[in-house]
Amino acid sequence: MDGATGGFRHLGDDVVARLHRITVARGRFAAPDGTEYERDVVRDMAVVAAVPLLDDGETVLLVRQYRGPVDAWMLEVPAGLCDVEGEDDPEVTVRRELVEEVGREAAHLELLARVHPSAGLTDCHEHLFLATGLTEVPVDRKGPEEEHMTIEEMSLRDVPARIADGTLTDAKTLIGLLAAREHLGVR
Repeated sequence: MDGATGGFRHLGDDVVARLHRITVARGRFAAPDGTEYERDVVRDMAVVAAVPLLDDGETVLLVRQYRGPVDAWMLEVPAGLCDVEGEDDPEVTVRRELVEEVGREAAHLELLARVHPSAGLTDCHEHLFLATGLTEVPVDRKGPEEEHMTIEEMSLRDVPARIADGTLTDAKTLIGLLAAREHLGVR
């Protein structure tokens, strides 16, 4: 392998569409042998997510909200986009999202994982945190999905069963909850 890209090179993007959140592009690339090729690419904002852990050390707060792209209600960890001007630090954004979605401030944040949820399609990357030392504050919801979301508690011990029965299907949520279980030694 030649460096981090193994000899592959990104030659540039031809923008197909610029939308509110994403840019759709035709990416041009070169293989190690010099062969050029194209791939459809979605350029997206960074995402943060938190696993808010209650003081018992095994119960977490999740949100149930409607997700238009899949036309379904999803049970997820609190999450959001790094879309506020000047919020370049993922920890600042995840703190804002905890207040907005579950009405909690965290005394401690610990990075559990950095994830590319669909690297064959998008450059979106997610920072997943464990949030502990939670203090209740007024919820500050924004937008129609958040206004109708509910907060649910779940034991980390129940996560494998909730994955198996299809209750949990969101990738960032699965990774965050499984990483938290491993980090905390919950079985």
